[in-house]
Amino acid sequence: MAELHTPRSLIVTLYGAYGRETSGSLAVAELIRLLAAVGVDAPSVRSSVSRLKRRGLLVAQPTATGTAGYALSADARQLLDDGDRRIYAHPSPQASDGWVLAVFSVPESERSKRHVLRSRLAGLGFGTAAPGVWLAPARLYDETRHTLERLQLAPYVDLFRGEHLGFAPTAEAVARWWDLPAIAKQHEDFLDRHEPVLRTWESRAHTRPDVATDADSGAEAAYRDYLLALDSWRRLPYADPGLPAELLPGGWPGGRSAEVFGRLHELLREPGAAFVRGALPGRGPRPPRTMTT
Repeated sequence: MAELHTPRSLIVTLYGAYGRETSGSLAVAELIRLLAAVGVDAPSVRSSVSRLKRRGLLVAQPTATGTAGYALSADARQLLDDGDRRIYAHPSPQASDGWVLAVFSVPESERSKRHVLRSRLAGLGFGTAAPGVWLAPARLYDETRHTLERLQLAPYVDLFRGEHLGFAPTAEAVARWWDLPAIAKQHEDFLDRHEPVLRTWESRAHTRPDVATDADSGAEAAYRDYLLALDSWRRLPYADPGLPAELLPGGWPGGRSAEVFGRLHELLREPGAAFVRGALPGRGPRPPRTMTT
């Protein structure tokens, strides 16, 4: 399993949660201040910013106060905007919604692109029906198209919408197309880490409703717990593309993990923004992004 909460991942999560809602640009000193709250040291922030800049995810742009800073590139903004539709949504998919199919063929002379294409489709949550034939819930079409165009892989792929007509029952086929036990394990790991955090905040809120906005400690704790939960959660809607409940095994943990994240978002996102406002005087975030259905 990939290491959780790497400095680069946390920087991307921070920009996704709050960076787009400030001036859009953050100075390295501000990133260091904000990431110290989740245990990232200054050298790790600096080296991670350099790597993200080399990858084209961050670009140099002055902050609102005129100091040197970094903002999301246009491609990174598109990536995060697409991600918002997964991370903050709680869809109720139906089997009748159908599928988007990606059928690709890459010449042997460009076989390195074949690996990139497979890894990107897997990263979008596609399952494998057959070699060169991948599929996902139909609602992921727009994001798939954006991703393939951004990576200049569209010439190798044909996209289709369709429905499964047999011969095996669709639930049986889905169990072949996706590694459902591995996806369930990721949900269970998320719950193991973050459900106790939610219970602690709910208990505090019951006895002291303003604890999350306490300027001395509550806002920073809310920011820390929210950023870590979001950094964990934002991977899950890609590993689990949101398959219809009738096609999943009984006791599927995905609904409960989505509920836990949704409740943490409701409780902690705006108190966390208060901490960001304190770290970035005069250019704090706008009102919180809401969960959608």
